[in-house]
Amino acid sequence: MLRLLVTLCLISLTTLISSCSAGVSGLQSYVNTAQGYEFLYPNGWLPVTVKNASAGVDLVYRDLVERTENLSVIISDVPEGKTLEDLGSPTDVGYRFLKAVNNPDSDRETDFISAEAREGKDKTYYILEYEVENPDEPIRHNIASVAVSRGKLFTFNLSTTDRRWSTVKETFEIAAKSFTVR
Repeated sequence: MLRLLVTLCLISLTTLISSCSAGVSGLQSYVNTAQGYEFLYPNGWLPVTVKNASAGVDLVYRDLVERTENLSVIISDVPEGKTLEDLGSPTDVGYRFLKAVNNPDSDRETDFISAEAREGKDKTYYILEYEVENPDEPIRHNIASVAVSRGKLFTFNLSTTDRRWSTVKETFEIAAKSFTVR
């Protein structure tokens, strides 16, 4: 009887543990010790070199099959001693980014969907969500994690077509929330 009870407990525990880890299955870890950041990204994604990349682009990955899905890490300077909170609330930072990309010289239209703050071990992160519409292209859905560390603003961005968003939303949200800086 005791053996049966122990066996049932072990089966229950194994089922519980495997169901808790199912949310991160299919993700790999990336660590950049030189720049001081890390994140999870989907299996089947590969690093790519982008010619004429914007200033500050440190890394770009793209899905091997769904080539329109990608992630990037952009690093830019912030004034000395400033924290993410000093730059504004999640909504303030989100709207400031929106204003920067919706410039009058561009045909691109970006809609700000949501912003939230999350606390890491010793840093605050903002999770920002957008829809981007370019003429003659499918609508894109972006989710970004933003943090400040060592005088730098780190932006981790994942992007896909709106058509694929419902399929990858949970994975992209897990990846965005996994982004951490030292």
